[in-house]
Amino acid sequence: MAHPQIGIFALGTQAHTYLEFDRTDGADAEAVVRAVAALEEPTTTMGGVNLVVGFRPELWGTFAAGSTPDGLSGFDEPVVGPDGYTMPATQHDVALWVSGGSYDIVFDAAIGLINDLAPVTTLATEIEGWSYHRDRDLTGFIDGTENPPVAEAPESTLVPDGSPGAGGSVLLLQQWAHDAAAWTSLPVEEQERVMGRTKPDSLELDPQPEGSHVARTDQDEFGHVFRRNTAYGTVTDHGTVFVGFCAEQRPLAAMLDAMAGIGGPRDDLTRYSRPLTGAYYFVPSIDDLAAAAS
Repeated sequence: MAHPQIGIFALGTQAHTYLEFDRTDGADAEAVVRAVAALEEPTTTMGGVNLVVGFRPELWGTFAAGSTPDGLSGFDEPVVGPDGYTMPATQHDVALWVSGGSYDIVFDAAIGLINDLAPVTTLATEIEGWSYHRDRDLTGFIDGTENPPVAEAPESTLVPDGSPGAGGSVLLLQQWAHDAAAWTSLPVEEQERVMGRTKPDSLELDPQPEGSHVARTDQDEFGHVFRRNTAYGTVTDHGTVFVGFCAEQRPLAAMLDAMAGIGGPRDDLTRYSRPLTGAYYFVPSIDDLAAAAS
């Protein structure tokens, strides 16, 4: 049985950093994968922080042929809805998610990680994330309501044994900027219609508005995603880092299409939140990382 990277399921962390890298000219896939795989002992955490590493699917596939889920590809083309609403494609080669109980230890670990990868990569993006009222995003609503209990999450999150990439997971990483002024000007009742849930206790509305966020991302329809989203930014410029894990790419891609209005109404939440980035990464099992590091 392949073992997943433990940081995927490490709930309760308050501080986060998301780093994306591009490989430098002349660095081949093997050099990059081995450098990333050697960043930590795959079965431990780094001095009080959790580290999750992911690779552009094509990069990992070049290094470890046959160890990537079937059909998995990078976010190389934007998602464009019928009205022109666009989710940009900003695929990079490597993603690191560092999380911990306080930002000082996350900060120190991130500096070390960037330095360790400097010979073969260039840092492309950096986002500082943080927990907002434990389980809410900056809209004020509870985030991840449909997440399963951690004991059950691996079933929908991890590639099953016997399949290419067993024990790994597909990560969708996006940065969403909120239109705070427009959102906060809405009455709570209208915010609830946009979300499709009540604000205090996250109960689904009945009947469900057709264009609500709940309706356009119905996990019973598209498939289940384990969400580890966090807030980011300042008082005047902020939003959500979407961190979604799934055993396959299809549910993630189908949800983005639905949100953009492909095959139905556009997600009403997209009128108050705008994606700035979008990338898919394969997060290998710690067994495959250990093999790569050696």
